[in-house]
Amino acid sequence: MTAEATLRMDRMYRYQRHIYDLSRKFYLLGRDRLVRGLQPGPGARICEIGCGTGRNLVALARRYPDAEIFGIDASNEMLKTANATIARAGLAGRIRIERCLADELDPRATFGLSESFDAIAFSYTLSMIPDWGGAVDRAVSALKPAGLLAVVDFSEQRGLPEWFRNLLRRWLTLFEVTPRAALPAYLQALAERERGGLTVEPLYRDYACLMRYRRPAAL
Repeated sequence: MTAEATLRMDRMYRYQRHIYDLSRKFYLLGRDRLVRGLQPGPGARICEIGCGTGRNLVALARRYPDAEIFGIDASNEMLKTANATIARAGLAGRIRIERCLADELDPRATFGLSESFDAIAFSYTLSMIPDWGGAVDRAVSALKPAGLLAVVDFSEQRGLPEWFRNLLRRWLTLFEVTPRAALPAYLQALAERERGGLTVEPLYRDYACLMRYRRPAAL
């Protein structure tokens, strides 16, 4: 499945990666809000799952200069762009990226770390992962106690006109993107099991949703 997923992502992004950031800034809304809301402590380790072009990794490194920044992506093509983005920003010494699927993330095996992450972010990633629930579970298992899982992704657009919702869904289908309507409930069930804290914040008339799950300090 690893090789198949990589080939699928590489086919999709081989050419798109060159215009990805320019085009996506118009409809991947809430990414900077996610970055600002992490607020990690000094020396924190932050990992983005599905880091794509490295745009968010650079934003994280600039906003949190004391943090260690990590990113994974399934696509070798996207990682080429991410490496270039990070190098241009002069941040190659602070950001580490690896090719890895979301359900394979392991702090030690993936990055050689002795400890788990303080924060993990999904930015418009779960809507592209078939087993999105498994990806969430894997991410949570890679968090420290009191660690933060932050997710921003498409929502149900309930506050927007029906014609817009239909047009958006058709557009997203072209890129194999499926909004996960069950995601807030999935995180709520997780919070109840672990006795953690969850906030769910609809954005832009429910165009997108920003969710933050804080693990309990004692597990």
